[in-house]
Amino acid sequence: MSKLFSDIVGTFGINPNVMNATNKPKEKIRIMLIEDHHVLRGGLRMLIDAQSDMTVISEAGDGETALTTLEAGQYPDILLSDLNMPGMDGFTLFERIQALALDTKIIAFSMINNNKHVERAFQLGCLGYLTKSIESEELLFGIRQVAAGKRYVCSDIIDAIVPGLKNSQLANSDSDIGQQEFSSRELEVLELIALGMTNAQMSDKLFLSRRTIEGYRQSLLDKTGSINTAVLVKYAVLNGLIK
Repeated sequence: MSKLFSDIVGTFGINPNVMNATNKPKEKIRIMLIEDHHVLRGGLRMLIDAQSDMTVISEAGDGETALTTLEAGQYPDILLSDLNMPGMDGFTLFERIQALALDTKIIAFSMINNNKHVERAFQLGCLGYLTKSIESEELLFGIRQVAAGKRYVCSDIIDAIVPGLKNSQLANSDSDIGQQEFSSRELEVLELIALGMTNAQMSDKLFLSRRTIEGYRQSLLDKTGSINTAVLVKYAVLNGLIK
């Protein structure tokens, strides 16, 4: 059973640290869930609805039902969709959505993490690709990144498609983390990065120049050996650097 699945099924116990990850914005991210596994879909809904900046507005167990909902005029900000479903699968659904020219951002959500599936998903208009083995914190982070108009590929995909990355750049042993020292300001910037803030937003919030923020971001990447923000956030979560 994946870490994400174990987080949200069973008794549906949710980590309280995940629940209040962000301050409440003016408008919530409206999400449609498409997942044929009823228990997982229900758990995802509870996890997402527990966030102050997200809400599930509709859900479906297959692509045909989802398409009918979209054609009826219910447009979410984010569509989080499984790929392997009965009837119309995720890829076919993405093709149909492209034809509708909707202003909905799509995230593929699958057990499969091979390069071909990732490439096809992005070719069909997806802005994100998440695997079902990721932790709940990264799932939420990925949704926020895509909602902000950014592309996001989860760290599991990076592990799979970049040879040796897991051993060389994601090896976060206790001895490694113990050797790293982070200033209070670096940790503050790290928290804001995990919330999906841009350099400009962090600059305004912390009353620092954008160049200074960029310096802190690069320092965090260098210290953790991370190649991008996704890997940095995974490092921070695994090592308890962010709540």
